[in-house]
Amino acid sequence: MKLSDAIRKRIKYFLNKNDMKVWDLCKATGIPCSTISTFMSGKTELIKLDTLLHICEGFNITLGEFFTDSIFDNTYQENDKD
Repeated sequence: MKLSDAIRKRIKYFLNKNDMKVWDLCKATGIPCSTISTFMSGKTELIKLDTLLHICEGFNITLGEFFTDSIFDNTYQENDKD
C-alpha cells in the first residue's frame, strides 16, 4: 500500500474513533480545511510531517501512536514501485 493511502486510512480511523468530520479536525488543529481535504481526497500525495503532527494533536495522540499500526509494515513511496 502506498504510504499516503495508509496515512489517509489512519486519519479516517481516528476521525471515526473520535466521531469527527474533517471540518472538526480543521477546527481542532487550525489547519486550513483545504489542506486536509486536498490530502484526504487524494488530489495530493504529500503531507508535511508538521501538518501530520498537528493532526495528531487534534486527535490527542502522539505521532508514535499514529504510526503504531500494522498498516505501515508494508508501505512504500509511490516512486519506489515504478
